[in-house]
Amino acid sequence: MSLAPLTLLRPPQDLRLGILSFRERQALGADIPIPEHAWDFPRLNADAIRADVQHLRQHRTAIPIPPQVQATRPDNILLEAGARLEHCSLNAADGPIHIAAGALVMDGARLRGPVSIGEGAVVKMNATLYGGTTIGPHCIVGGEIKNSVVMDFSNKAHDGYLGDAVVGAWCNLGAGTTTSNLRNTGNPVSAWDADRHIYAPAGHKLGAILGDFTRSAILTAFNTGTVTGACCHVFGHPALTPKHIPSFAWGPAGRYDLDRLLQHLSTWMAFKNRQPTPELIDRIRALYSQS
Repeated sequence: MSLAPLTLLRPPQDLRLGILSFRERQALGADIPIPEHAWDFPRLNADAIRADVQHLRQHRTAIPIPPQVQATRPDNILLEAGARLEHCSLNAADGPIHIAAGALVMDGARLRGPVSIGEGAVVKMNATLYGGTTIGPHCIVGGEIKNSVVMDFSNKAHDGYLGDAVVGAWCNLGAGTTTSNLRNTGNPVSAWDADRHIYAPAGHKLGAILGDFTRSAILTAFNTGTVTGACCHVFGHPALTPKHIPSFAWGPAGRYDLDRLLQHLSTWMAFKNRQPTPELIDRIRALYSQS
């Protein structure tokens, strides 16, 4: 199993595929194995959403679709109590749509299943979400997203394209950040395997894979199959990013100062009424000393 950078600061059981984390899924008795590679998540996500929706219908209470929502195949839509939907469009003809308690889908947003919106997440006005997309709890998303997994507490709040990608927890993508998910030649994509320290074949489509607490500046253009480590501050690249950005990168050539990083991390988490735990700080310090 080679799941770095997604597992640099958390165990595999806490990763999310489909609607649930593997820890949550195990507690409910569902049986979806943890993927072998980080780049497997986009490929497997649509089917995982389908399986999770079938399972959750037995455990969660659905509410009616509000009259202001344009819905296609309403029988394939699972809204949990407390979900808020404004004048938006939900098309579940090609797969189910799940919207959790406390989530908000704003005016003009268009969702085409299979899609899952996690607890307390916000889908902003005029966002476009295509099939195979999971937005984790307490995320904020806008722009265009396709076949991607956005882990908990992360933001892609503005325009820009995110396709066939995996975004770790507590990431923030600046306005206009865009991922390339297909080579101009159409040839297979290679991606950095941090466990084996090699570039490995990762299929024909792959956007970025971002480790936890990574942030990108406005107008960042991620190269096809870019893999970042954890706690990266991605800025200052004149065109496309390099294909591999190591943990704690500060711009093109610098290294994040640890004390400064921990201060910034606390500030970002406070935006969502959270603070880093001592255990998280210890994991970051350990990874920093090893990087």
